[in-house]
Amino acid sequence: MERVKDFIIENELIKPGEVIGVGVSGGSDSMALLYKLQSLQEELDFEVVAIHVNHGIREESTDEAEFVMKKCKEIGVRSYKFKIDAPKLAKEKKESIETSARDGRYEIFKSLIKRGVVDKIALAHHESDQAETILMHIFRGAGIAGARGMSAVRDKVFIRPILEVSKKEINDYITNNNIDFVEDSSNKDNSYNRNFVRNILLPQICERWPGAEKAIVSFGKTVGEDDDFINQSVFDYAVLYDEGIARIPRSYFIYQSPIVNRLLIKVLKNIGVTKDFEKKHIELIKDLAMNAENGSKIKLPFDVFAIKEYEYITLLNKHKEEVDFSCEFKFGEIDVPNYGKIVIKRAKVVDLNKKCIYLDYKKIPKEAVWRFRKDGDVFTKFGGGTKKLKSYLIDKKIPQRERKFLPVLADENNILAIAGLEISESVRIDENTKSVVSVSVKK
Repeated sequence: MERVKDFIIENELIKPGEVIGVGVSGGSDSMALLYKLQSLQEELDFEVVAIHVNHGIREESTDEAEFVMKKCKEIGVRSYKFKIDAPKLAKEKKESIETSARDGRYEIFKSLIKRGVVDKIALAHHESDQAETILMHIFRGAGIAGARGMSAVRDKVFIRPILEVSKKEINDYITNNNIDFVEDSSNKDNSYNRNFVRNILLPQICERWPGAEKAIVSFGKTVGEDDDFINQSVFDYAVLYDEGIARIPRSYFIYQSPIVNRLLIKVLKNIGVTKDFEKKHIELIKDLAMNAENGSKIKLPFDVFAIKEYEYITLLNKHKEEVDFSCEFKFGEIDVPNYGKIVIKRAKVVDLNKKCIYLDYKKIPKEAVWRFRKDGDVFTKFGGGTKKLKSYLIDKKIPQRERKFLPVLADENNILAIAGLEISESVRIDENTKSVVSVSVKK
């Protein structure tokens, strides 16, 4: 656990002043993470908050929740507990209890972030978890993107400070610091895929090939580097985006598979499809493009359809997922889920005939980010007059289904610009402006 502080700093996982919610189950991994982050909070200037989710799977879950609350009180850490009915959700959604528990837990995490209770969520995934994840992704038929495993930070709000810490180091830390924890009885249930890999498969592999776990993790890192390099060659300039729809020219499908595969993943993300797509689904879309008759249609997971329409493959997402989106203000193209792209350039002249908005670059705060609309956002209209952003968009007759995924440039709750629509009085160009930027959109 000695390198955790350096890992946090190197990967910029935590910024000064942030409130970090730690997902604490009560098990050894999450308790070790909680204690380690608590020991670093003063030095790195952040606050630790514990979050416990009772999934309603086991009888002892209530006792575990009370254990976590008691320990947090003893060490002076603010804590929250929540409860979901994962078995009931699994039955309703016709999915595994593992999936329902994970999705329910993440919905709680996202809600806490949206409400401003915490800034980020720290997860206790470690080196062994990484090896397990890589193997499971490979077994499911994932491509390179899956074989790279978990990243130190996901969606800018989910962080993994002990991702490069071994299970032995965690156990030693627990022992040396006399940290109490509880054993989750479900961890011994090998009917769960994760437990089968953890309790049966990986130990047998490591018995035959000592050091295999680190080798698997190292393989994931190498794959990730290669994946990043290839992704730099993926462009979707000719893809036509609309509300939950993408039309891909069939000419794209003549390129080599590594490029086409990543293009499809990128396009799917842009129309709100963020999970449960595997290599076999990508291959189905490619086969549709190259071999099927015009008008052919296939149904993919989560109400996504692919349709061959003359010279295009149309991907239609009938079940758009809510996704978190946040991106610093920077020049170039920014991919926005469920929307398209924001294109930001320096402008030497202001051309009112172009479909773009112009801002005074020097007036944009360094902390400003592109994100989706939030409750409490306010907008100072061009020319003056402040009102709630929601009311302003209603006045502009922006459909409700579009407001949810309309990207805005925000400094906290102060909206500086609405992509493709308007700028705030606070960033308008005047006679003293020396640096102008243009913002246009590609839907």
